[in-house]
Amino acid sequence: MQDIDVLRYPIGHYDHNQPISFEQSKQLIGVIRDFPIVLTELVGKWGDDRLDTPYRPDGWTVRQLVHHIADSHINAYVRTKLALTEDNPTISPYEEKEWAKLPDSTLDIALSLVILRNLHERWATILDALTETDLQRTYFHPAAQRQYILSDVIGLYAWHGEHHYQHIYRLAERNGWV
Repeated sequence: MQDIDVLRYPIGHYDHNQPISFEQSKQLIGVIRDFPIVLTELVGKWGDDRLDTPYRPDGWTVRQLVHHIADSHINAYVRTKLALTEDNPTISPYEEKEWAKLPDSTLDIALSLVILRNLHERWATILDALTETDLQRTYFHPAAQRQYILSDVIGLYAWHGEHHYQHIYRLAERNGWV
């Protein structure tokens, strides 16, 4: 049996204390832009048997993960736009575990893969245009009781994509699917 923490956090926890330079942010924006392509290459042709497999005991299925990524990144995109158009807005948190139980989490993953492809292109276009000053813009997350700086948000969501990609990839490795 594998250590559950390794299954839950295959690339470790995100470090909000790591400073992200302007140059690093540009590299991470590329990761965000390319993520939907990489994810689609991994899961785009999988059948229901694989998609409905949990990535760990008591974890979400691959299908739920793909839909969760779309939900999460939609929220991040909107929060980015709020931070760029308002002065330190308070964003609305959402209950991701409850969202994963809603009926749309059982739909074909192609719907979320298409959303992600188009969303990430729009999001990366906005992020690419940011100046160093823009990257310091913020929003307040009331559930976390913390202020997020856009440069950190870029790092967080580059990590978030890879975090869930590794959940899926390592499941595939364990099951001999790759």
